[in-house]
Amino acid sequence: MGARRGTDYIQRLKDNPPETWIGNEQVKDPTTHPLVAPAVKSIARLYDSQWEKDKRSYMLSKSPKTGDLIGTSFLVPKSKEDLVRRRLMHKDWAEETFGMMGRSTDFMSAMLTAWYIHADFFGPYADNARNYFEYVRENDLYLTHVLIDPQVDRGKAPSEQPDEFTYLGVVRETDAGIIVRGAKMLATAGPYADEMLVWPFHLRKPTEKDYKYAISFALPLNTPGVRLIARESFVRQSVFDHPLASRFDELDSVVVFDDVLVPWERVFIYQDVERVNTIWKLNSNAFTGHQSAIRLQAKLQFLAGLVMRATEMVNTNQFPHVQDMIGEITTYIELIRAAVHSSEATSEQSPDGIYLPNVTPLYAIRNSGNRWYPRVREIIQFVVAGGLMYQPASVDVFNSPIASDVRKYYRGAEVTAEEKVKLFKAAAEIAVSDFGSRHELYERFYAGDPMFLRIQTQYSGYDKREPLALVDKMLASYGIENNSKL
Repeated sequence: MGARRGTDYIQRLKDNPPETWIGNEQVKDPTTHPLVAPAVKSIARLYDSQWEKDKRSYMLSKSPKTGDLIGTSFLVPKSKEDLVRRRLMHKDWAEETFGMMGRSTDFMSAMLTAWYIHADFFGPYADNARNYFEYVRENDLYLTHVLIDPQVDRGKAPSEQPDEFTYLGVVRETDAGIIVRGAKMLATAGPYADEMLVWPFHLRKPTEKDYKYAISFALPLNTPGVRLIARESFVRQSVFDHPLASRFDELDSVVVFDDVLVPWERVFIYQDVERVNTIWKLNSNAFTGHQSAIRLQAKLQFLAGLVMRATEMVNTNQFPHVQDMIGEITTYIELIRAAVHSSEATSEQSPDGIYLPNVTPLYAIRNSGNRWYPRVREIIQFVVAGGLMYQPASVDVFNSPIASDVRKYYRGAEVTAEEKVKLFKAAAEIAVSDFGSRHELYERFYAGDPMFLRIQTQYSGYDKREPLALVDKMLASYGIENNSKL
């Protein structure tokens, strides 16, 4: 089949809907449900965009298996130019959603690309990992993933919970596969995805007594016994009043596994504590870090543009403190750009002839962006200030008896009230809405606990040779015997 179009994605989802619950309502058809369909339409737009003639050179590639066109997010890079093509593809999709959809499926295809390249890590299940990547690639599937355990009792290991299947674990083996029971979180975009990847991400390393929880596999989301419990939706119906939440709300869900059969060919890690504890060897952060940094850059560019335009409309852009805070946002943007380009330029060819982005500068962005984004949201609150709160409740006010008041008192210095309200409502969605709060939480934690991430990659795993070499050079340059004034 190869690369899909939007209609292909919608039809498959319509034919194979996940069992999703929003409150006490089961979503029967995610392609038409008012709280899910807006995101479905936005994703369909991404699939369609890869077929646009002026984009095909970097959005589509040839399958090494079938010769069909596939999405470039599945491209195994054999040159630095291939990394640039991947960047252009990620950038295009990020800009289509203004960076608001953090789990567009190119994130997961980036992860699977690393798994495919390092499939030998999976030992007896290596071919399963390779075959699954090819299956997803040739069908252009939309994936979500679940990694962590529900917040029940984080002070106890999985095996120490009162119910041994509070967290996802193996119940028994069968000839057809393994039976699993328990729960995982947090399946962002799960209600409108095709499949999910399950792998363990623990706050502390599991021990041998936790062997039944040391598993990884993939399943279609409509597999019997799998159900998604979604959070409250932030979707709003009016695009004018809620230009972002009306189109880009990614539903997050806890996934419950009720004695689910996982076929053996879909298993990647099976009761293997050692592999769970060393899964970092897959280096999937090289590709997911590349994608997520590019997406964050697009998102911050959009927010910078909102602030620039909002302050222009009311002439507050003339004040030094406003200019300084906008300059802070553009500083973050350029640091991300430099890191992404550096990751490509300093990539090295593996013995297999494959280029992976240099993960070091990408780690620096991942461990900074989770702090930058809350600060940028704060800047919008500082700069736009009361303008975030005094917008009329609905665009319908322009067709009401008080329309003349609104047009007089809500206009900008040189723009109409309609133009100003339209922009300020978008800024308010980011800065003071439930949709905007969810995005701050997402950017803080989507990659894990910010403190431990920075400790692991910027201290424990950081190459300290250059800093220490400079200190050693300085210390070796003098001694007690030459303690004289220069």
